[in-house]
Amino acid sequence: MTPPAPGSPSLADRLEGRLIVSCQAPPGDPMRHTDTLVRMALAARSGGAAAVRVNDPEVVAATVAAVDLPVIGLWKDGDSGVFITPTVRHALALVEAGAAVVAADATARPRPDGSTFAELVEAVHTAGAQVMADVSTLGEGRAAAGRGADFVGTTLSGYVPGSPLQEAPDLALVTGLAGALGTPVIAEGRIATPEQAARALAAGAHSVVVGTAITAPTALTRLFVDALRS
Repeated sequence: MTPPAPGSPSLADRLEGRLIVSCQAPPGDPMRHTDTLVRMALAARSGGAAAVRVNDPEVVAATVAAVDLPVIGLWKDGDSGVFITPTVRHALALVEAGAAVVAADATARPRPDGSTFAELVEAVHTAGAQVMADVSTLGEGRAAAGRGADFVGTTLSGYVPGSPLQEAPDLALVTGLAGALGTPVIAEGRIATPEQAARALAAGAHSVVVGTAITAPTALTRLFVDALRS
């Protein structure tokens, strides 16, 4: 991870009003291969993305080496509870791999090792990187910003008990967070069209993450297949 040159725009400035592409694939998907995911990130860069969001230290390191974009790194470990960068150990491995920003679950749920989100933020900042807090509610976003998160994302809205289940992006949460926080708000989750991405910015988002609608051919193929069967 190369620090910015003196006088250069901050990362927040570079991301303002821009698209971040989530270059991930679920376990068992044919796209889940480091070289494939790096090429996905290169394609996102060619298309004009301002940053990429990448899972797993190995993929983060390979992406940092090949793609001239800021990398938001996360480490999914498990499939229930807090599993997006669940511990300080996971977070520091991502910094070591070169992530400019570490994305981590910042919901109110307990972390598997008993640590706190504030401890993760402190460790990442000490190591020289920034933190994106993945939240599901306005209260969680307020708490994450108060604990030092550099960005707050709506990533987990609709996926955590207590947050509203919906098929569309949670633009109400985007608006609420943007109005309540001085911390940049990143809209993420169920953004399926360019029009929805633009509405997220209009709702107050600092920047927008899009994943499945751009980088998930298996899931997109399934949508078409299901539509033809109905």
